Amino acid sequence: MATAIYLEHYLDSIENLPCELQRNFTLMRDLDSRTEEKKGEIDKLADEYIANVKNLTSQQRVEHLQKIQNAYSKCKEFSDDKVQLAMQTYEMVDKHIRRLDADLARFENELKEKLELSGYESADTRGLKKGDSRGMREKRGSRGRGRKGSDEDSPRKKKMKNGPDLSEALLPMQPSDVLDMPVDPNEPTYCLCHQVSYGEMIGCDNPDCPIEWFHFACVDLATKPKGKWFCPRCTQDRKKK
Repeated sequence: MATAIYLEHYLDSIENLPCELQRNFTLMRDLDSRTEEKKGEIDKLADEYIANVKNLTSQQRVEHLQKIQNAYSKCKEFSDDKVQLAMQTYEMVDKHIRRLDADLARFENELKEKLELSGYESADTRGLKKGDSRGMREKRGSRGRGRKGSDEDSPRKKKMKNGPDLSEALLPMQPSDVLDMPVDPNEPTYCLCHQVSYGEMIGCDNPDCPIEWFHFACVDLATKPKGKWFCPRCTQDRKKK
């Protein structure tokens, strides 16, 4: 149910993305065409100037060079607009990628919390409880009230015990899965891993922290802690003081 909700919301958010991308690409193609036309105009003006420069007066030379300069300025303006449009398109797509990463991490945390609330046990916990139940059976047996079967022998427990590990079946998102995607070399990096921003992150409460932001997985966090939080490096520095 939760998966369907996340998916529905995400699909709603990207509903207009194809149209917006097509519009930006059309504008970039138009800017390319106008730039090429302006470059042809510059070449033509330059050829005319070189061919007639000896016959032109000083004023005519200045006017001709001014035309070439204006054409260059217009060409640069078109190029700058195209760069801005390309950056806007990249940020538009990157925003949705970041949201998807955050939703995946949030969904994974919610699943873990639901498993904990439903009483799902890890292998270590099952082993500890098995030892405790064995001790209780021995005590009850000495009092003449022993039980023939234990909770471990019930069909429900057997099914959970013999079945695949549910934590493995969930296929949690690993940082490496996100880092496999191509990344802009100019995008800033964070955390102890020196990688880009993805998924859920937490900020160090030390205002002088050189890193500032950290991925939950890199600092062994599943949920945001209450109160102030300091990264491992700042925690060590505080202990030294």
